[in-house]
Amino acid sequence: MKGAIFYSSRYGSTAQYAQWIGEATDLAAFDVNAGSANLSEYDFLVLGSPIIYHKLMFHKWVKRNLAGILSSPAILFSVSGAGAGPKLDAWIDESLPAELIAHVEHVALRGRQNPRDLSWYDRIMLIIGGLKNPDPVASREELKGFDFMDQSSIKPIVEMVGQLQRDKTAASDRPAVG
Repeated sequence: MKGAIFYSSRYGSTAQYAQWIGEATDLAAFDVNAGSANLSEYDFLVLGSPIIYHKLMFHKWVKRNLAGILSSPAILFSVSGAGAGPKLDAWIDESLPAELIAHVEHVALRGRQNPRDLSWYDRIMLIIGGLKNPDPVASREELKGFDFMDQSSIKPIVEMVGQLQRDKTAASDRPAVG
């Protein structure tokens, strides 16, 4: 079963995860902004995007390619400072069509944010958000930055990819009925 990783990245965390997943699974990785791959060439997809301003960065790309995504099994990974939970689930629900959310397996990965690397606009917005955030830990992370990058956190994705590949192999090894 042939699969590929399609991702978007703004500051590099999602690109790093896509690279690690690609190395662990031998899947090709494509930046959706480069437009260099065709979804229909693949039997399954791994989709990755950072959360920027409470939305998946590639939400417009997903909507343009929804039919192609829904035609294959898909795994979604999101990258943000927030861990898995209701807050992240709400951001995903607001970013993506309901039929896609029901179609994919989602894995939340935690990223990296260095305020010195951000655009002036992103930095100002994070300062405002950090000052308004009632959660003192999240507020400090928004103001000072964080680094939660962890290569071992891709393990569930690697296992899901392996299962998709095994399922296809097992199906092709069965004799044809008829």
